[in-house]
Amino acid sequence: MRVAVVLPPREGFGPGRAGAIGLLTRRLADEDTLVVGGRQAGPIFDDAAFVPAPPSLLGLSANARYAAGVLRLLRRNKPELVEVYNRPDIALALAVRLTGVPVVMCLQNDPQGMHRIAPPAARGQLLARMAGAIVASEWLRHQLLQGVSEAAERIVHVLPNCLDLHEVPPPNGAARDKVILFVGRVVADKGADAFVAACARALPRLPGWRAEIIGADRMRADSPETPFVQALRPAAAAAGVTLAGYRPHDAVLDAMSRAAIVAVPSRWEEPFGLTALEAMACGAALVTSGRGALREVADDTAVYADPDDPEALAEAFVLLAEDPVRRAALGAAGQHRARAFDAAEARLRLADIRSDIAERWSRLASPPI
Repeated sequence: MRVAVVLPPREGFGPGRAGAIGLLTRRLADEDTLVVGGRQAGPIFDDAAFVPAPPSLLGLSANARYAAGVLRLLRRNKPELVEVYNRPDIALALAVRLTGVPVVMCLQNDPQGMHRIAPPAARGQLLARMAGAIVASEWLRHQLLQGVSEAAERIVHVLPNCLDLHEVPPPNGAARDKVILFVGRVVADKGADAFVAACARALPRLPGWRAEIIGADRMRADSPETPFVQALRPAAAAAGVTLAGYRPHDAVLDAMSRAAIVAVPSRWEEPFGLTALEAMACGAALVTSGRGALREVADDTAVYADPDDPEALAEAFVLLAEDPVRRAALGAAGQHRARAFDAAEARLRLADIRSDIAERWSRLASPPI
């Protein structure tokens, strides 16, 4: 089946520029996948077919111009199925104008936080136009379907995000560094300040241990120095937390494979929790908030703590730091669980979902004789 995957217009699809959706799309792509996106500022991944869609000169918004450019490109390439990531307005525009081709909405974010489809009626109207929907977690499926007609449930499929486990460096075993590591966007929603506050309490009790934050406001090298990051710097310095800034994805995985503890103290409801999965695959002991889909991902292979209770978060760090046996057990359990999220298995599951969507759409589009 020839499938076109439409990225958000600003999503990177190359080394050092790809966000979570770009990386996920690359892992799931096969020889029949055409990835469509916006103009790229550098080299693209050389193991996936990518075509930029020049935006139309006509349109009231950037998304409308991008959708028009994507539409022209798809009409030339004639895919049998189109998947659109995280842009409901683009998915709707393509579903209306790309006659004869099923369009699928792929969601990585909470639809109730997207202003265009936040109300149940808007989500119902979106699903009525789609051939199907693919979401990254059961939590996201609930958010999408809440308040929507039960008839929509049959077209919404869950495909958890995945990792290419061949790209994950081997864990450092018993010789792991005495590091408590935060990886992610340095913003309040991800709990970067909660991490610093907890480390300020934990590190004085842990001789020989250190803490580090890898990340910036954006997932790219030119991320701006926001007021939040500026305010966090003196607090981090006082707590003994190093701010390493943005790092390429392979360097992030390497750091996770060496750190004894990785923290994902998200305040917001994580639609999936890819950073937590990466930490598990790298064999680190995981401390997380469990919000959103994080418990779906980690299950019983993590320690859970409230990010808005710095004493509780600090206590989780201290208890793990002082218990190497439990750290090793959690790391091994996380590694084992991460195998269920391997990209090879995900591609097989995605192929089944696509076949199911295409078959159902074909039956509905072809009335009985």
